Amino acid sequence: MTDLSFYFQPVVVEGSYDEVQLGAQIQVHQHAFPELKGPGCAILSVPEYRGSSHEQLPSTDFRSALYQLHAEAHWKKPIYDLGTIEPGATIEDTYYALSNVVSELVKNNIIPIVIGGSQDLTMALYQGYEKLEQLVNSCAVDRSIDIGSADQAINSKNYVSHMLLKRPCYLFNHSVVGLQQPYVAAPELELFEKLFFDVSRLGEFNQDFRIAEPHLRNADIISVDLQAIKATELGSLEGSPNGFTAAQLCQITKYAGIADKVTSIGFFSERALRPLGCGLLAEAIWYFLQGYFARVGDFPFGSKADYTRFTVFMDDVARELVFYKSNKSARWWMEVPYPPQEGARYERHHMIPCNKADYDNAMNNELPDLWWKTYQKLG
Repeated sequence: MTDLSFYFQPVVVEGSYDEVQLGAQIQVHQHAFPELKGPGCAILSVPEYRGSSHEQLPSTDFRSALYQLHAEAHWKKPIYDLGTIEPGATIEDTYYALSNVVSELVKNNIIPIVIGGSQDLTMALYQGYEKLEQLVNSCAVDRSIDIGSADQAINSKNYVSHMLLKRPCYLFNHSVVGLQQPYVAAPELELFEKLFFDVSRLGEFNQDFRIAEPHLRNADIISVDLQAIKATELGSLEGSPNGFTAAQLCQITKYAGIADKVTSIGFFSERALRPLGCGLLAEAIWYFLQGYFARVGDFPFGSKADYTRFTVFMDDVARELVFYKSNKSARWWMEVPYPPQEGARYERHHMIPCNKADYDNAMNNELPDLWWKTYQKLG
């Protein structure tokens, strides 16, 4: 594995921890850089705020809160804390360093858990997959869409446009969970829909939290904007009066951890976190780890022997829809046909996570929205 140590400043650990606490179980970069071996997870902080409209001092207090939490007995794979990637001379230098780290970790089956910094650092996560020449899906837990204008320098409000315009483009799909309509310009939402991207609004999530799970399960990259959290839940007087609760954020990150396809996650904030916010961030990381260690490896690649197959013929569109239900987890997928000349390029993207409700709707002759959008992108 390529040496990554020169990218990182070590962690200063104060105090001691019981053997069952994460502070004693995480392999922390203090005096020596840990020897990285996958599979596992690696925590790293990147206090880069130049892509934000807010100039903030970095906050790494989440570590002291995280280290006090208790690991579960079955967490046997390694967890690393690699330390901090300090901002480079330019913001592009920071992106370059982070993208190299992400690429190397993902290649070696280690999930980077990135603590920002502003959300434009999602671009650096994406660039890490570019180096691997891997077609990817991203999912933002966010109150806004962040398409913005690509004519402006990349920032936390337009990073999605910059991801789309890079050539070659390796972004197959992008989804947003937690969208709040007051924070979205109508032209942005119209463009989002023309791209056949997916949206799960906050109100929809509040009515049925399961609506967001397929979007998380379909992603390679998860990008969490902590501004999607209700300000009072973060102990802040600034931010949104509406948003996810603390419990909902932990529910989301556990879903992300369970998802076999997710290979990186980032938590980003344009404002320095207060102690309550750092504690919530620590818990969100903990629940992601809990989900990760509960993975059952049932994403339907290759053989479908461990799945129950359901076929629905839809009269209105004269199509046969194929659904699969995992015998391990009872989770659902639907199969979307793709042009045979594309070969393996779309192999990871034609099996779409869904809910049983999508199957029920198909039985009622209603074409699932996720199926239609994916079919348009594959065609």
